[in-house]
Amino acid sequence: MNEFDFIRRYLAAHKQPENGVALGIGDDAAIVRPGAGCDLHISCDMLVCGRHFFADHPPDALAHKIVAVNVSDMAAMGAKPRWMLLAAALPELDENWLAAFCDSLFAQARRYGVSLIGGDTTRGDLCFSLTIAGETPRNQALRRSGAQDGDDIWVSGRIGLAAAALRHRLGVFRLPETLLAECEDRLLRPEPRPELGSRLLGTAHAAQDISDGLAQDLCHILRASKLAAEIDAAALPSSPELKRLLPYADWLSCVLDGGDDYELLFTAPPAARERIEQIGRDCAVPLSRIGRTQPENGADRLWLRENGHLRPYAAQGFDHFA
Repeated sequence: MNEFDFIRRYLAAHKQPENGVALGIGDDAAIVRPGAGCDLHISCDMLVCGRHFFADHPPDALAHKIVAVNVSDMAAMGAKPRWMLLAAALPELDENWLAAFCDSLFAQARRYGVSLIGGDTTRGDLCFSLTIAGETPRNQALRRSGAQDGDDIWVSGRIGLAAAALRHRLGVFRLPETLLAECEDRLLRPEPRPELGSRLLGTAHAAQDISDGLAQDLCHILRASKLAAEIDAAALPSSPELKRLLPYADWLSCVLDGGDDYELLFTAPPAARERIEQIGRDCAVPLSRIGRTQPENGADRLWLRENGHLRPYAAQGFDHFA
């Protein structure tokens, strides 16, 4: 099997929704038709073997994650994901591996209403780069720079589990099998929140997905919005079992600095609390209010409240060049 057999057999052969695609896989460029009155959002994420995933990462889970992390970027903007392009470097064309990978890739794409419209392939060390495009109604997107003084800070789902699975794998600590299975599922198969993101348009002031650690990603919002914030350690949503089993410092590090959660972190005015809680119920996504923004005051941007005491918190999230 050569490169073009791979494209015809595993990529072009999958049935996809029309989705505004005038010309898809097989030409020099795709042609798509964005919706009237919409802004187009474009994002790209790269996943490199040994840096973002292990070599024994199952192909179906790997494809799941590649789509999920990109859909999560659209969710953070409140955008509806629509199209994606995949560039892949593969050490070999293993048909069984490719079948499992591509079946999962297209299953996830269908789940989120995304069409694969092109890309590129070559031989090389295992690496993927997926570019995704989505839409919001014009001038309504959520941005990092929109937070306001006195906003509530919210986070979806539970955080810290993916980081715990990674640290177990790296030998930092050991998790019992039942908890490890739950944490590994969050690491291998994250669940982005595109419906929640779109429902927050017009209600939230700013948003970001949590990919590199809650504290670090919150600081991106704070810097862009020229604010500081206080968060409450007791309000951070995680696994009760994980919190009980780990030493406090390890648990806090997983929750605030671990990353790979792909939950939504957003700010909104206190007056919107009831509406936000209803949005969470409608989307069947638990939402936790973890803190509040405040004016900048000196060099310390993020403050952590623990047992009634307040201290500055230095974010130590994932660094792609560390």
